[in-house]
Amino acid sequence: MKVVVVESPAKAKTINKYLGRDYEVIASFGHIRDLPAKDGSVDPEQDFHMVWELEDRGSKRVSEIAKAVKGAEKLILATDPDREGEAISWHVLEALSARKVLKGIPVERVTFNAITKSSVEQAMRKPRQIDQALVDAYLARRALDYLVGFNLSPVLWRKLPGARSAGRVQSVALRLVVEREMEIEAFKPREYWSIVATLRTQDGATFEARLVGADGKRIQRLDVGNAEDAAAFKSALEAATFQVASIEAKPAKRHPQPPFTTSTLQQEASRKLGMAPAQTMRVAQRLYEGVDVGGETVGIITYMRTDGVDMAPEAIADARRVIGKEFGDRYVPGAPRKYSVKAKNAQEAHEAVRPTDMSRLPKNVARYLEPEQAKLYDLIWTRTMASQMESAELERTTVEVHAMAGGRRIELRATGQVVKFDGFLALYQEGKDDEEDEESRRLPPMRQGDDLKREKIASTQHFTEPPPRYSEASLVKRMEELGIGRPSTYAAVLQTLRDREYVKIEKKRLQPEDKGRLVTGFLESFFRRYVEYDFTAALEEQLDRVSNAEIDWRAVLRDFWRDFSAAIGETKELRVAEVLDALNELLGPHIFPDRGEGKDPRACPNCGEGQLSLKLGKFGAFVGCSNYPECTYTRQLSATGVNGEGDGSSVDGGQPGVRVLGNDPATNLPVTVRDGRFGPFIQLGEASAEKGAEKPKRSSLPRGLSPSEVTLDQALALLSLPREVAKHPESGEPILAGIGRFGPYVQHGRTYANLGRDDDVLEIGGNRAIDLIVAKEQGGGRGRPAGDPGRSLGKDAESGRDVVVKAGRYGPYVTDGEVNATLPKSANAEALTLDEALKLIAAKRESGGGKKAPARKKTATRKAADGDKAKAAAKSPAKKPAAKKAAPKKKAAG
Repeated sequence: MKVVVVESPAKAKTINKYLGRDYEVIASFGHIRDLPAKDGSVDPEQDFHMVWELEDRGSKRVSEIAKAVKGAEKLILATDPDREGEAISWHVLEALSARKVLKGIPVERVTFNAITKSSVEQAMRKPRQIDQALVDAYLARRALDYLVGFNLSPVLWRKLPGARSAGRVQSVALRLVVEREMEIEAFKPREYWSIVATLRTQDGATFEARLVGADGKRIQRLDVGNAEDAAAFKSALEAATFQVASIEAKPAKRHPQPPFTTSTLQQEASRKLGMAPAQTMRVAQRLYEGVDVGGETVGIITYMRTDGVDMAPEAIADARRVIGKEFGDRYVPGAPRKYSVKAKNAQEAHEAVRPTDMSRLPKNVARYLEPEQAKLYDLIWTRTMASQMESAELERTTVEVHAMAGGRRIELRATGQVVKFDGFLALYQEGKDDEEDEESRRLPPMRQGDDLKREKIASTQHFTEPPPRYSEASLVKRMEELGIGRPSTYAAVLQTLRDREYVKIEKKRLQPEDKGRLVTGFLESFFRRYVEYDFTAALEEQLDRVSNAEIDWRAVLRDFWRDFSAAIGETKELRVAEVLDALNELLGPHIFPDRGEGKDPRACPNCGEGQLSLKLGKFGAFVGCSNYPECTYTRQLSATGVNGEGDGSSVDGGQPGVRVLGNDPATNLPVTVRDGRFGPFIQLGEASAEKGAEKPKRSSLPRGLSPSEVTLDQALALLSLPREVAKHPESGEPILAGIGRFGPYVQHGRTYANLGRDDDVLEIGGNRAIDLIVAKEQGGGRGRPAGDPGRSLGKDAESGRDVVVKAGRYGPYVTDGEVNATLPKSANAEALTLDEALKLIAAKRESGGGKKAPARKKTATRKAADGDKAKAAAKSPAKKPAAKKAAPKKKAAG
């Protein structure tokens, strides 16, 4: 028996089917070891000795593999064909060697780019040893991330309350988002005018020509800068005669883009499908590991973590054959197309992301796939086919028009484009970010010297616009251009920034939170070198040199640690006042913008004498007056207040994180929005120190409503909750809408139903509320709170049990009725698939956890025993409360 180790159970099942009875394929479930999140896991004093620890799940996996290896003929490590996959194989080998179970058993490493029978069998015929250079590059990268996260994050916590942690690549990505926002804020719009003439040819067809010159001088886009100049040009053109001065038609070709890499797949899926990078990678993983297509489980795309753009010769030949069959021989180029990557650090040995079988058309497999899988497969198949198709043949035409007005010559230009042969455009056109589509419309026939008639002259006012915020796709593209991080990590980097609340997504664009600005400001002020783009890119190049066995990985760490540890030491001595001074200077334009009113932007609007400055409090940073405690003015970090004026004054003696929205007309009590331990909330009035006094009324903010954007009317509406929205159709009792501990809900008696993502607790209507309540009652019985029925994912083929994803008290989870498994933070409950759920449940079952405890009825004996305990407790003197244990030290996050 030969034992094969792969990463996922789905892959293990498929590969075992391909290899047959002589093989036992076992899944490691990803990494089995990790660096413990404690001091000393990477020790610079011991030449960066690294301490690895088996995780609970990892320990069971190693035991399972060790048991299978005993008496085996051979151990074959077949984890993914990238650096991370090489590291997992190395960890498995190290763990088994530590248990001394490999004596006399040969160990081989194989890789395959696709989960198909031919790919797997071919890989088994070409075994090799573990590539130590790739492992060394992994060790260096892992050590660097640990050293930065574990040493820099505690400094950040101490000097900048409210900040969570800083990572090596995440910090640089965050800087990109913050700098773009600063460009937008500093942008000064500039007025300009466009002059466009609509002209008619001798055949009666119309077209548009744009002003490009006058009196022998060229006119650029911004040269007509005011209404007076625009009116002068318009007046002259309205009195002019027009003639075609020249026509130039040039043939041109447009070539297809290469097939997808990890990065370009994430970008295009974001543009065309609206998928976040993390979602794209999750769906692609399923397509790679295997899906059931017509009763056969097979991987339908190649490995999706790659920088390479080339394809195997047999795949190219397969693509050309399908193109000829589906589109005709005219669409097949004379020679196969070859692509190469310009990036220095690309892993070009890997193929591009492509279908494993080109003849597997999207329309033929869509019925076997989930909707997201079908869309992504269609995108990958289409891009791959287009990359091997003939170029599009175009004709670009430029028409120069002269307008003569009283001896003055004004020049206009019209451009057009005609597609003579569509080529690859018949199938695919790449999406664009933040760019205007320059594909021009077709121009009507005309000849040089033809007179033209004026239809109308339009002068239109414009203003230049700031650069757009990054989308997830454009940020990935920019990071790749700068050589920051690895494409396989981009999805995780973006998710981390969102999880730490350093950025938010508004209208599909990344916008930095104030917390993110502070972290970037702190790092730029005191660790600038380590968030420089060139430095980060150069470090990536060194890591790639390690993977090519050109330099020693410990040498890279020594060079980095020497300067980084010195910078950490210097920053530890900083006083908080020094940190605030640096941040006040750097973030001044954002916190105290000059509104052009001739006023000091830092003057306190409350007392008129003090100066506003950045301050640090228990809940993070805020803006306060220098005349505290005489003046208690505070506001949130962003300059925009309730009405865009930044005039929210503080209550509670200047407590940060408190902003007055106004007074309640009914009670005349102040309505405030506050930062609380469990998030922002609305409060009516103030808490009294008197014993037994009634607590002020409060309300949580619903998801999607920002504390900085909430208005007085919205706050009063939230404080009025719960509100009646309908009467129950059977009982006639009221159905109420409110916000509770677990979010917005509707309620009828003891039955509660959570509102959906698209429901607004302030606007939900009666019909929708009745639907939610009736559905909940039917799912869990009337007259009592019904359990959340959740979203059914399908049936487990082995057990026949229904698998459901539900919203739980501690977050979403999946269950098959026997085992509950909590979803990891990176997982999206809305997009979770049946196979992903089964993996989570299987992992939880293996660990022995997650089993639902059976309900226990109290017997008469137990009731009596409970009664005796109660009597005894009443007679015995009260015990002193046990001394509190010291709180465990917080672990640093990378």
